[in-house]
Amino acid sequence: MEMDPGALLPELVLLVGALAVLLTGSFLPRRRLGWTRIGTVAVLGVAAVAAALAYAEPARAVFDGTYTVDAATGGARLIAVVGTALVVLLAGDELAGQPRQAEICCLLLLATLGTVVMAGAADLLIVVTGFLLASIPLYALIGLSQTAGAAEATMKTYFFGSLFGIVLLAGVTVLYGVGSSTTYVELQGSLPTAPGGAVVFGTVAVIGGLMFKAGGVPGHFWVPDATQGAGAYAAAYLTSIPKIGALIAAYRLVLVLPAESQAPLFVGLLALVSMTLGNLAAFAQDDPRRLLGWSTVSQVGYLLVAVAVAGQSDLALPGLLVYLAGYVVTNVTAFAVVAAVPGRRALTDYAGLFRSQPWLAAALLVSLLGLVGTPPTAVFVGKLAVGTAAWDGGAPWLTVALLANSVLSLFYYLRWIAPMVRLAPPVTEVKAWGSRSALAGAALSLAVGILAAGPWWLFGGGSG
Repeated sequence: MEMDPGALLPELVLLVGALAVLLTGSFLPRRRLGWTRIGTVAVLGVAAVAAALAYAEPARAVFDGTYTVDAATGGARLIAVVGTALVVLLAGDELAGQPRQAEICCLLLLATLGTVVMAGAADLLIVVTGFLLASIPLYALIGLSQTAGAAEATMKTYFFGSLFGIVLLAGVTVLYGVGSSTTYVELQGSLPTAPGGAVVFGTVAVIGGLMFKAGGVPGHFWVPDATQGAGAYAAAYLTSIPKIGALIAAYRLVLVLPAESQAPLFVGLLALVSMTLGNLAAFAQDDPRRLLGWSTVSQVGYLLVAVAVAGQSDLALPGLLVYLAGYVVTNVTAFAVVAAVPGRRALTDYAGLFRSQPWLAAALLVSLLGLVGTPPTAVFVGKLAVGTAAWDGGAPWLTVALLANSVLSLFYYLRWIAPMVRLAPPVTEVKAWGSRSALAGAALSLAVGILAAGPWWLFGGGSG
């Protein structure tokens, strides 16, 4: 096995960059703290270049087989850093004049590092390390939001994070106890002969714990409240970036577990419940942030369909990566529009947006129809690939559930779109950075959809 620190160059860039941003902010006067945001975007740009250069290299395991550098890791790196860069851009208005800009940017970089570590982990202990690194900064990000509900949102997130962290550790302990190892290579050989009940318990606990980071059932309870109570940039981040690491970690684990664990069936049931519950709960929401919170629960359900057929279809991994890429940029775009008009906290408050701010309204339209899965957006390609993977992988019931829930979701997204075309007083107060990031995100969503419809290999269609 390789002991090659160079294989982790994107991760090292994020770590060193986080420390550099924090230290730089300590010496800058308050009026110049905006430079820390520019530095953060620069760090993310360097990490993206490093990830792109490493993407074409052959898959390999490093550090005694505890970390895997392959298409899934490469895809997670690129999606995470690009998504985080969009979040930093939309945070420009909210963080202007904020004395904690350096700390917030440092936390964003560290949480992104934790997400990438989870995605590349080939050892249960590394999964736990990534889980904690992605979770602890998230509590602070929500708490540092200058909103009335930030304290309550932080406490709920912390409570459920601690609870599901314990569940995850319990599952890791049981699998280690019956498998005599935490590395995936060794577990793949030892778990088939281990006691079936213990393997099932460990499987349920580990995957259930990861659902806190993914935001899916049963770890979804905190998501709508945190989305509503946190600042726009924190809400955009927590509903987008952590999913990347958690879902790819779950995908890798399903590949390792023996058939006796019933992991594919368990994940399939979580997918069905998440997409259905998220959609049904979103119908009753009038606050756009809370609606997007429940929407993200349903989106996790769609993404879990690919995890449920891991190893059963060649489309599972590329479908998951394309869907993640499309979802992240599309979801952040929706929150960018919310950040651009922060005073509008009800769906009806968006009346007249098309007439007074047509470009902003177009960005919101692209994001909402994209979340439904309308061509040519990236989420459409992702849903098509994931649904096809489920059909090919012997789970047609998940394909039917995905299609039915996609149609169901159209109705509550239309509840947000409809007011925009009504006659109303013009929307004049628009935040600059929220508007710019919304346009950039909408363009990315369309670009990824058009690109992914052709050369899927660009997003990991080659091998897992």
